[in-house]
Amino acid sequence: MGAPANARSIARLRVRALLYARSWLGPVLAGAGLYAEGIWCWALPVFGFVVIPVLEAVVPPDRSGLNETEVALALREPLFDILLYLMVPMFWGLTFWYAWRIVQPDQPIIDVMGRILTMGTLCGVYGINVAHELGHRVKRGERIMARMLLVPALYTHFIVEHNHGHHRHVGTPRDPASARFGEPLPYFWFRSIVGSFRSAWAIERARLERIGIATWSARNGVLAGLAWEASFLSIVLLLFGPMALLAVLAEALLGILLLETINYIEHYGLQRAEKPGGGYVRVQHVHSWNSDHVLGRVVLFELTRHSDHHYKASLKYQALNTHPEAPQLPAGYPAMVLLALVPPLWRRVMDPRVRAAVAGSPACDIALP
Repeated sequence: MGAPANARSIARLRVRALLYARSWLGPVLAGAGLYAEGIWCWALPVFGFVVIPVLEAVVPPDRSGLNETEVALALREPLFDILLYLMVPMFWGLTFWYAWRIVQPDQPIIDVMGRILTMGTLCGVYGINVAHELGHRVKRGERIMARMLLVPALYTHFIVEHNHGHHRHVGTPRDPASARFGEPLPYFWFRSIVGSFRSAWAIERARLERIGIATWSARNGVLAGLAWEASFLSIVLLLFGPMALLAVLAEALLGILLLETINYIEHYGLQRAEKPGGGYVRVQHVHSWNSDHVLGRVVLFELTRHSDHHYKASLKYQALNTHPEAPQLPAGYPAMVLLALVPPLWRRVMDPRVRAAVAGSPACDIALP
């Protein structure tokens, strides 16, 4: 590629990076919900779960992607990373503002409920989700930022289990974060939350045993994360009191449930085929549900191109592409989250699609309960 063409590609990629800056509308709406009153307290959840689903029902999916040259340039463009890094001070700042705001007197209960739902949405989308992206990075500083985002979410063990458990066992009975065919969402919530913590503990115990260190030590990543979470909650309690502590716990719970609902959507009913000699086939694009709906892609930093993420987990969000063999969701992630909350309707929509995806690929089976 010549210099002028290369310059044009870089300019296009910077414009593309600025498109992801639209995801910052979420934190802006969250801040408005903390500052203002009335309908503004509900602005972020209404935007996320009403406005986006309606727009994505009208705007067609965009399955375009980057070529190899553009991928190489995108991976070197710092703007894509800066958008993520800035989420760390934003999330911590809004969380402490929320803890202060929620204990102010004379607030209508409807405003309080809206602020809790707002911060739960912020926690799941801009806390845990961005931590997921940064947690796959190689640089130590980025992995530290991932853990910083997970502290207010009270889910610091997520990085341990997700990177070393989920990505290894996805689409098999050993993975607690892969939803079974016909499994209702509330059952999955319990199985995934409990199973993921157990998996993270087992992973850390095995790692420490290999290097001759006791499980109950400061080197245990799960224990260290719990200590950071306890310290954070203690600070909230000391600064703002017990009601703020309860509000922060509610925020984290909603964020965790949102994350686990997305986990449910991403792998529902899909299992890797067993090999004749034992074990399972390698993870392929067919083992995750994909969505190319534009707004969800931007807000979630391409998490919706989940098939490509599992195929090559180290690839940064800006380089993820769609693939023809990846099974497609009928709607974007926000609409699918709402659908998953109604199990009979979810099964009516998704079960035929699971059967079709499995029938179309010898590498895929139905993940039976």
